[in-house]
Amino acid sequence: GMLRQLSDFSDFSRGNWLQELLCQGEEPSHVQSSPDGQHLLVLQKNRPPSLTQVVAFQRHGIGGADLERNWQPHQPALVGLLFLQSPMTLGAWVLALVWEHGRTEVWHFVVAVGWQLLQTVELCQGARARIVSVCSQGTSLMWCEERPPLDAHLDMSKCAFRFCICTRALEVGEQGVRLGTVRIVLHNSPKYQILASPHHVFLVPTASFATTSKFLLIWHPEKAKLTITAPSAGFIHSKALHSSSESDFRKLLLGSVGLLSGLAPLDIHTSAVSSSGGLLLVSTKGDVNMVEPDGTQRHIIDLPGDSLTQGSPVQLKTFGSILACVLAGVLYLIDQKSGRLVEKKILSMKEVHFLESPGEEDSIQLLTQTGIYNLSFSRSEDSSKPEPFLVEMVFEEACRYYQRRSLSNSKLTVEKLKKGGAFQAPVALTAILQHSLHQKQKPAQGLQDTYAKLLSTMSLELQSYVSLELLKTCVVCAPESEVESYCEKLVEQEVSRVLHSDMDKDNLVYLNSIFASFPKAAWKAIRSCLQLQQNGDGLLVARATPEVWKKVLGAPQQEEVGQNGVVPLFELICASFLRFKPKWLPSFVELTQQYVSISWTYSSKEGPEGRVPLYKRALGVLARKNKHSEADDEMELELLLCSKRPKAVLQALHLLIHLKQWQRVVEVAEKFSKLSPLLNKEIFTTLLAQFAQHRELDPYLDTLWPLCPTELTASEILTVVLQHLPHSQEDPVPFSTEGDQLTVGLLKPLLQRVVQRPCVQDEMYLDALQSPTSPPPTPPREL
Repeated sequence: GMLRQLSDFSDFSRGNWLQELLCQGEEPSHVQSSPDGQHLLVLQKNRPPSLTQVVAFQRHGIGGADLERNWQPHQPALVGLLFLQSPMTLGAWVLALVWEHGRTEVWHFVVAVGWQLLQTVELCQGARARIVSVCSQGTSLMWCEERPPLDAHLDMSKCAFRFCICTRALEVGEQGVRLGTVRIVLHNSPKYQILASPHHVFLVPTASFATTSKFLLIWHPEKAKLTITAPSAGFIHSKALHSSSESDFRKLLLGSVGLLSGLAPLDIHTSAVSSSGGLLLVSTKGDVNMVEPDGTQRHIIDLPGDSLTQGSPVQLKTFGSILACVLAGVLYLIDQKSGRLVEKKILSMKEVHFLESPGEEDSIQLLTQTGIYNLSFSRSEDSSKPEPFLVEMVFEEACRYYQRRSLSNSKLTVEKLKKGGAFQAPVALTAILQHSLHQKQKPAQGLQDTYAKLLSTMSLELQSYVSLELLKTCVVCAPESEVESYCEKLVEQEVSRVLHSDMDKDNLVYLNSIFASFPKAAWKAIRSCLQLQQNGDGLLVARATPEVWKKVLGAPQQEEVGQNGVVPLFELICASFLRFKPKWLPSFVELTQQYVSISWTYSSKEGPEGRVPLYKRALGVLARKNKHSEADDEMELELLLCSKRPKAVLQALHLLIHLKQWQRVVEVAEKFSKLSPLLNKEIFTTLLAQFAQHRELDPYLDTLWPLCPTELTASEILTVVLQHLPHSQEDPVPFSTEGDQLTVGLLKPLLQRVVQRPCVQDEMYLDALQSPTSPPPTPPREL
């Protein structure tokens, strides 16, 4: 939009004086508009003869008494110019001037009469209290108050927690000003800057103490609840403060100190409250973020941070969904919803102040040293054009895609991609998006023939994209009761989309964040995408496509995982099973192994089993659980056995022996001995060694002896038994009174079975060795 001058200072009463105040002074003036935009308050410092002054100027005024307040530097400083709601009999608002020692003057403006002082009140209860920050919310005031220690000789730096956060109602009626009782929200607190939105109050730390500078506090007056949030780290904790004992700052942090101590300090250069109720934060690097009242953080845009020194001012104000920011003589207009830079203008004015313009969300009014300027921006003119940020996203994604597949070392940029002409895919896609997303009827009209054919092929994908965007809008606008169901739908669509695209590092990181942020919704989404369910026999079945299975089971390269806690998709799914349906995990691993055996040859390095077997990957997820229980031992057994691998089966057998579950030991031996002769021999030898050491297996000998391999001889059996007999401290006696020793009688049935069994060589020559019971008849002699 065009920046045009609306007027000079003739709009204001005493306009020449206003211009003089803005042009004087070494420090920038503090300028504040009334809610209706009709009054301007200027706080001017360093004015000869060393006076600090507050002056009110009326816009489009018809005269009346002026508001002018002066005071000497040695007197308490002014800490707040606040507008409070008031009954309609006195106008829509009143002005409160709050001084450092708590004295508050309440003024109101009457048309044709001018400014009138209603009353002077004292906010603080203690004579030694000092207000360092104050804000207004509705008809209440909230402030951070310093309470110096009684011992004047104490080092103030050692009394960091000498502040209190207080709130008090200040109601203006026909009878005058009425103060409510003081409520202490937080005591023994560090110093905070207080910023109010319509329904919440943000407490921003101002001192750089080790722990307290790492988080923000959010006060919810209606619920009497305080939220601790370290937005960049994703840490949020809320606590209701029902009694004064719960309002102690140190007690509030007691359960979170360990987590907070590991966080980095907040990087805040400037903070302001947006019209939507969130807290805008600008870092020293130029990052602009929005902290929502629930404690979550949303990144908006990165501004050039080279000129952001400690003293350089940053002006912030929101006009509807547009964020206006003045930084180092440049005005930035940013769409808060998309983070798109709408406009950037270099200003020739040294000092700029935003004015209130109620009802005009499509324009910004700026007060400068030369007059009032208006900047209009229209949202409607963009509605018929393609969304620039969406087109930019297409080229950025294409840039990453081609860069990964390029053999050249040169860096591919979006500008090169647009100008080169070698890559037609992003050009075609942006053309299709321009015609389809913003034209509800006949979307192919005006497209090239090739693009029109491509559009017909892509129509389903575009419908999915549009429905996904609509769903995102529903999540943002939905009431709290419906947010969960919308989130589940959104997560399901996102998981499905990623599973049907390339599983690169970025997508894997994205899936990790989805599973971490929405664990239950992600679990439901993965069940839906894989179509996991139990059949009539109670067995787990899946109807996923081979492409989806390959994404699930594909083992990423080592450098793509393990960084910042990122794990492969198979491990993410196993962790979801453990959390929401642990009984299904062994069956799922068995299903995956069946798919692997069909798709990849055994021991193929291309498949997931070529590196680490799937059952071992599932066991790795189980081992990472914070708390270990008996159920985890059972799960470990099930995972080992479902693999049906010889080493895993033997490991499960040894685990069962360690747990002394002899009934299950025999059942496992009986079931898995049939898989292979070699495994049969290993299992039987293991159990024979246990039989030699104790008598726990004696009740199961009738089941155990038939498992003896055919190639095992009696001498080999005796060798195993003798090697594993327990060592006795006393000399052996022929007849022991103890009942736990191995006897020949216990071993006899096995030895008889082996001896009586024909050996393999005998069976081979059985027909040749057999002879008839009587000799054959003598042949007749020839005479």
